[in-house]
Amino acid sequence: MTTISRRTILKGAGAGIAASSLPFASILPAAAAPNGVLVGVHGETINSLDLHRTGTNRPSYQVAVNCYDRLVTFGLKTLEDGSLSYDYATINPDIAESWEISEDGTLYTFTLRDDVKFQDGKPVTAADVKWSFDRAVTVGGFPTVQMKAGGLERPDQFEAVDDKTFVIKLDRASKLTLPDLAVPVPFILNSEVAKAHATADDPWALEYVHKNTIGSGAFKVVRWDPGQQLVYERNDNWHGELPGVKRLILREVPSQATRRALIERGDVQLSFNIPNKDAKELADGGLTVYSTPIENAIQVVGLNTNFEPFTDPDVRKAIAYAIPYEEIFQTAAYGRGNKMWGGPEKATEPVWPQPSPYYTDLDKAREFLAKSKFADGFEVPFSIDLDQVDWMEPTALLIIENLAKLGITASLEKIPGANWRTASLVEKRLPLHLENFGGWLNYPDYYFFWAYQDGHLFNSSNYKNDEIEQLVDETLYLPTDDPEWAPKILRMIEIAFEDIPRIPLWQPALNVASNGADGYAYWFHRQLDARTLSPADS
Repeated sequence: MTTISRRTILKGAGAGIAASSLPFASILPAAAAPNGVLVGVHGETINSLDLHRTGTNRPSYQVAVNCYDRLVTFGLKTLEDGSLSYDYATINPDIAESWEISEDGTLYTFTLRDDVKFQDGKPVTAADVKWSFDRAVTVGGFPTVQMKAGGLERPDQFEAVDDKTFVIKLDRASKLTLPDLAVPVPFILNSEVAKAHATADDPWALEYVHKNTIGSGAFKVVRWDPGQQLVYERNDNWHGELPGVKRLILREVPSQATRRALIERGDVQLSFNIPNKDAKELADGGLTVYSTPIENAIQVVGLNTNFEPFTDPDVRKAIAYAIPYEEIFQTAAYGRGNKMWGGPEKATEPVWPQPSPYYTDLDKAREFLAKSKFADGFEVPFSIDLDQVDWMEPTALLIIENLAKLGITASLEKIPGANWRTASLVEKRLPLHLENFGGWLNYPDYYFFWAYQDGHLFNSSNYKNDEIEQLVDETLYLPTDDPEWAPKILRMIEIAFEDIPRIPLWQPALNVASNGADGYAYWFHRQLDARTLSPADS
């Protein structure tokens, strides 16, 4: 089977399932929606309402953003194309009206606003902040490691001095602390409600918050049908500027073709995270499409170093030289984003992401494979996420085709989106797979903290290098103007490209189509923030 016919089959498969899914349009067409209601679609599965829960997937992060507040938040800015984006350079108050930082950078004192209430009417106090931070640093997994990135590691670092004063005590000053307080993880829960539903086996009420929102944010979840839809209702007592949308109905529609048909016809007003192909064609057809490069993000091939043959660096290099990068970029990314291959042999700038020194060269691939004990090839499953099939499937098929030329037989394994995060990131059990981590805090050392340090969530390759461990620990807290920072970052990049446990493909863009919705804003967490949305006619 040739590459061209494979692509044709993929396109035909998407079109074939569209017809069976189209009855969705008759359930809630845009014309029937009352004023202030928006209907959106996405192709991913929200598997929990609690970001702190083990196994909560990336699409679920949006609940923490829309339904909960934090002490501080990032600002907004207008991009050159007129669209909105978060502003990493600006930290604004959220439920904290002000804060003070000690001269040595280790003591943060926050004064809370007087007008912030949870959705049940209870005022938000410093005790709620303390309990929520204790929860985040204690539950383990992703939230605990994310807090640690900002130097927030133990409950004894947090103090509720009185109802309106919250103090953080750091072991050492860090450039990451303040921006880390603005990411989705340190969200503030109603501790009284949570504790009322806690048990001896579940002291942090993970089971209750998994199915219920108990925040003070702009929205609350009034209905969640896993695998089908999530319904947000505006919290009219929110302390911020009220969103223009009163209710947002977010439907899960796995078929790309169906999502495209719905947004083209105006049966829905927003289609989130659309494929690059649709983004290009819908924009060419006159629809509003927001396409924003994702900072600190790369689509990669993950080689799990806990499994043979990927314990061998020569095998990893053979794979890196076998990948048909340009063909993948044009087929899976439709030329949208930034190329991440064919860079200089040695990095000269401490920036991330940047192109790796690898490129397509099957002769070099064969040379490296011949150095290993797998010179005759091997068999391996190649795992992809069904929620990201638009780019993962064509990418995997093209790689599989080239690996076959080396005697490597890779069989495509499709994992449902609801199970993907557990398989790839929590259990880290996939020998060969695709992944697309993007670091929330826009620094190279932060990306390496998550994706290259041993045991950390997005290190799906189970990679461990003692020098990387030390370099990340040394740079993570350093200001970027420290004379030691840049040389250490360059050394990290050098090791990552030499060991190549993650093979960079391209830096992606996030695409969102609108047909009747205004105010979309891009955020680093790559999920839908409903707080700025409004119907186009409002």
